[in-house]
Amino acid sequence: MSRALAVFHYRPMTALRERCPACNRRLITTRFDTTFRMPDQTERLCFGIPGGLCEDCHQLYIEPDLIELLELGTGRCTFAIESDLVIQEQAWSA
Repeated sequence: MSRALAVFHYRPMTALRERCPACNRRLITTRFDTTFRMPDQTERLCFGIPGGLCEDCHQLYIEPDLIELLELGTGRCTFAIESDLVIQEQAWSA
């Protein structure tokens, strides 16, 4: 993806959310391995984060409670990719 990913956590996300709040396109709901850049320029790596990625505007949506729990509220998501665990599970179930 050529666009930078942003994390929006101002709207609650429910387990049933299937549409992007910004453009109403479908969300790809899976687990992501992510990198967050914090205000002090350090980076935090998070693995297996559940979230939804908009197939059109490429925004990543993560539960606000999870962002608070992981203390990522002041960070910015700079990279996200579908978790290897998800890909491995799909390969084993095929």
